[in-house]
Amino acid sequence: MLLKNKKYPSTLFGFISLFLLLSFIQTSFATYPESPVIKNNNLIGHGGPINTVAVSPDGSSALSGSLDYNVMFWDLKSNKLKHRFSGHRGAVSSIAYTPNGDKAISTGDDGIVYLWDLKNTKLIHEFTGHEGKVVSVSISNDSNIAVTTGWDGTVRLWDLITLKPLQKFKIHNERVNGALISADNKLIYTGGYDGKFRSYYAESGEFNEMLHQHSWPINIMRWLPNQKKIIFGATNGDVHILDITSNKVTKILIPHSKPVLGIAVSKQHNLIATGGNDGVIRVWRMKDWKLIGETVTILGPVWALAFNNDGKSLFYGSLDDEVKHWSITLNEEDNLWVGHKPRRFQVKSGMKLGELQFARKCSVCHTLSSNDANRAGPTLHKVFGRKAGTLSGYDYSQSLLDSTITWNEKTINKLFKEGPNNVVPGTKMPLQKVADNKKRKALIDYLKTATE
Repeated sequence: MLLKNKKYPSTLFGFISLFLLLSFIQTSFATYPESPVIKNNNLIGHGGPINTVAVSPDGSSALSGSLDYNVMFWDLKSNKLKHRFSGHRGAVSSIAYTPNGDKAISTGDDGIVYLWDLKNTKLIHEFTGHEGKVVSVSISNDSNIAVTTGWDGTVRLWDLITLKPLQKFKIHNERVNGALISADNKLIYTGGYDGKFRSYYAESGEFNEMLHQHSWPINIMRWLPNQKKIIFGATNGDVHILDITSNKVTKILIPHSKPVLGIAVSKQHNLIATGGNDGVIRVWRMKDWKLIGETVTILGPVWALAFNNDGKSLFYGSLDDEVKHWSITLNEEDNLWVGHKPRRFQVKSGMKLGELQFARKCSVCHTLSSNDANRAGPTLHKVFGRKAGTLSGYDYSQSLLDSTITWNEKTINKLFKEGPNNVVPGTKMPLQKVADNKKRKALIDYLKTATE
């Protein structure tokens, strides 16, 4: 084993650590090249960490979503990018192919559910109604119904044929992190921050039964192939399998040492993969529950997992701006961190204080050159003296478009001292503060020179 079995501390400190970690995750972005490519089976082209990835039912293509607001459509046979879907107005958090493979649904921070036509590479429809981040999507076996959940505490059902909303039910006092639709489309199974698994009637939205109470919040849930069991991951690292016929946990897998963020199930190859905030990926064979793969990623949190069609490899998403490919193995010499060179946002030394602050906090989102290189944020080239929201070619939030702020030493200092959402409420810029006066001044001094 690469890691010893550890239990995430059940203390207030554990919750605080999780909150701080998630806050850091929200601030982390990266860049991608002008021309997206598939190199060494890695999908290279995003401008931010990868939140979600899916492989088509026939294995010929893949979809990936990022904090850069883009959905990328990859041709795995020709090793080329098919299309970049740029409709999102916020970070992309989940994505799924319809079982027939001709459409896809993506969701994100903007609260909108997007239905894409993959054959004609165009947007079919935007479903609206969620009042917060939409974190999961599940599609019925017949490709007719989508179920989405959000941090507004609701589960919503959408008709993918008529493009109309079907049902809405608010079921948790806090955010709902996952929902699955039964094989016959009659029941919806939900799991969320309160740790409770419930089932509801899809047609009426009425409560059916309480299935299970877990002692920690549920982060993610997936069907096993027979759709009679659910595998779920929790914030304390637990990975359990819940039988919905007996309402009992029938299998407990090796827990992660930190919250479980990614789960993938391969029906074709009878495999399960789990990934966590501890940077560990594990792969299990369901036939005998044997661990057949384990690795550690250098970049930490594993948010996205999807099995390749060969059953011998998978794609994963993390802090890096690439969708990484990993050949499943237990060999420690093949760990993903072996031979890894730190990216610009991973540097810890070797620079002056201001430049180091930019590398670690700003370069993940912005460039200093006149060419923004398709990054998640606009270029900072000549930012001093520029009115907020006025750079041509960047899709600003309405709050920045309406802002009267002109960026200078004073306003940039306020931005990093108080936080973007306090300075410009409603901005798309994530939580980012530099509380230390010395570091903040060094960053501003560096920007004053570097942005010219």
